[in-house]
Amino acid sequence: MSSERWKISVSGIVQGVGFRPFVYRLARERALTGFVANTSGGVAIEAQGQTAQLEDFLVALRKEAPPLAQVGEIVSISMPTRQDGEFALHHSATFGPVSTLISPDVAVCALCLAEFFDPADHRFRYPFINCTNCGPRYTIVQRIPYDRPHTTMHGFVMCAACQREYDDPANRRFHAQPNCCPDCGPQLSLVAADGHTVAERDEALNEAVRRLVAGEIVAVKGIGGFHLAVDAANSQAVKCLRQRKGREAKPLAVMVADLLAARRICRLEPLEEQALGSQARPIVLATKKEGHGVAAEVAPGYDQFGLMLAYAPLHYLLLQGPVRALVMTSGNRSEEPICIENDEAVQRLAGIADCFLLHDRPIHLPCDDSVVVLQSGMIRQVRRSRGFAPKPIVLAETGGMVLGVGAELKNTVCLLKENQAFCSQHIGDLKNLEAYRVFQQSLGQLAALFEITPTLIVHDLHPQYLSSRWAKEQALPTLAVQHHHAHLAACLAENRHEGPAIGIILDGAGYGLDQTIWGGEVLLGDARGYQRFSALESLPLPGGDAAVQAPWRTALSYLHAAYGAELPDLPFLADHACGPILIMVEKGVNSPLTSSCGRLFDAVAAMSGGRQTIQYEAQAAIELMQAAGGRLDEEGFPCEVYPEDDMLKISVRSLIRAVAQAVQAGMAHSEISRRFHAGLISAFTRVAEEARCREKINTVVLSGGVFQNRLLLEGLVASLERAGFQVLRHKELPCNDGCISLGQAVIGRQALKKG
Repeated sequence: MSSERWKISVSGIVQGVGFRPFVYRLARERALTGFVANTSGGVAIEAQGQTAQLEDFLVALRKEAPPLAQVGEIVSISMPTRQDGEFALHHSATFGPVSTLISPDVAVCALCLAEFFDPADHRFRYPFINCTNCGPRYTIVQRIPYDRPHTTMHGFVMCAACQREYDDPANRRFHAQPNCCPDCGPQLSLVAADGHTVAERDEALNEAVRRLVAGEIVAVKGIGGFHLAVDAANSQAVKCLRQRKGREAKPLAVMVADLLAARRICRLEPLEEQALGSQARPIVLATKKEGHGVAAEVAPGYDQFGLMLAYAPLHYLLLQGPVRALVMTSGNRSEEPICIENDEAVQRLAGIADCFLLHDRPIHLPCDDSVVVLQSGMIRQVRRSRGFAPKPIVLAETGGMVLGVGAELKNTVCLLKENQAFCSQHIGDLKNLEAYRVFQQSLGQLAALFEITPTLIVHDLHPQYLSSRWAKEQALPTLAVQHHHAHLAACLAENRHEGPAIGIILDGAGYGLDQTIWGGEVLLGDARGYQRFSALESLPLPGGDAAVQAPWRTALSYLHAAYGAELPDLPFLADHACGPILIMVEKGVNSPLTSSCGRLFDAVAAMSGGRQTIQYEAQAAIELMQAAGGRLDEEGFPCEVYPEDDMLKISVRSLIRAVAQAVQAGMAHSEISRRFHAGLISAFTRVAEEARCREKINTVVLSGGVFQNRLLLEGLVASLERAGFQVLRHKELPCNDGCISLGQAVIGRQALKKG
């Protein structure tokens, strides 16, 4: 029988994940000849054999792909036959435009763990064990093709045994670029606070565990950067960590070894367990369990823990001793990016860490732990980073190369190429030079890895954001995009929905077209454009950012707006010097107008007996949500909706008056929370119905950081769906400002299409 030869191109995450040896085995099993090679475009295959064998081979390429592979497009064409003799593995080629994808960093796999815990295995308790199915990827790759010389492992020369594994297509470590063993790979060392080496290798680990047991703070170098670790059951150690890091109240993440240990600490739903045990190993926000054994100081006043499972071999070693749960918080000072270099960590974390558990494998790019939460029946992103980035978001349309540089808070950057959006890992808040440096490095890394040369840079409308200022300094055309329009466009793009849609966008702040601070918006539109259909009333914010830190100021201002000079007698007023703030509001001094939904939550929290000043972002709003106990009242506070200036305004004053009356009547804080949430849900549902009536649009987008409030999100989704709306939420990106760069980029692409 005659044979055929097919040239097959495979795109997707197909390098560094064992795809070539997988192809090699498939071909040999089917008696095919030819070859497989990595290229800058993915994987190139030439396969020769009988037609039925080739067709079966094509099906198996997608159906039986290795665990970390994500097969994109498979294209096959006929070509002349050759006399190969056998099927071969070729070295990487570097021709053609780059379109291959890089795997995120993933947790150590079960096969490696079995070897890791086997006393007879050469890699027994070796902290850097890995194979083609697991280990670091994105944080060690410097350029593609993804070969060892192009990673931070290039300085480690494999021993003969590791080289044999690396060269053997039948071996699990064939072309595993971080492959190493105790004889040739990275090693641990323990360094004291003053920088001198205390111990190395196994003794470094043993000494680190002893110090954790003794209550010390250990800075641990991991996959994407440093953690600050303490015994999660040791109250004094946790207090000390908070004091030194300047993180007074914000919850700290907890790491345990396995799901059994996780179930002792939190009540876990099946989807939460699935997320915890996934290859990405994110932090999962899960409900605390009675008798959890974790120090109260880890997440004070909060009904959830940020829980994660060990994902690096080193983590398992730290959790094998007396310490069964570790606080593992980002290795940084508050508001700074995580440290990734040994010397940098010793310098920047001086005064926080008592010692440093280091290793000598360089980290090319910082990548913080991802955070997810179960909301509205789905695991949703809160912070998208390690384990997920740089996996692309697949878009409905293709188009030009565009760069979105994100917002100031929770910054990410996004590059568009064809129908893929490459969003960076979480970079953080662009309020210091260290974060700005990581912003520039991350942008450069994405552009270089995927050979994306943007023709347009899109930035936030706010002229003073560092990302906006950077964009304007580049020698490329720029486009300024309103913050909430970017939220709307991001959610539509993520859901591959063309629009238009009714966008309910609720957050803390976004620079508005009228130079006021927006944040409680109902927009109509899509990536091509929008109109502001409705918004919360704009009221004064006395002191601007100072009011964000002191919700009582916002409460006082909103009460003045609702009642004038005759303020109701509410208990919280007695605790504050109200006179100077009232003068600021009355005279309009440093009191910008805001329609922010986040600030409305702050005001209601402070008025009703909740937090008066905050120690971390949205603390007052989070505690107000928790006070509701996960329930809504059927009867919400009345909230008027009225026409003004060609818009519908949602009356903040009416809600404030209702809350004030409830406080005076002695209503419990929990009941006020339930009625406030219900009133807000009712008001936004009514506005959406009016928009549908006028514009014949039946799709609603929910975006903005306020939708991290699970009570509001789930309540509004239920209300809108009862009213017959199609409701779109974020799935792959956070609803907070972590999605802004995607929205900017897709708006920019539409602008290019318009010309």
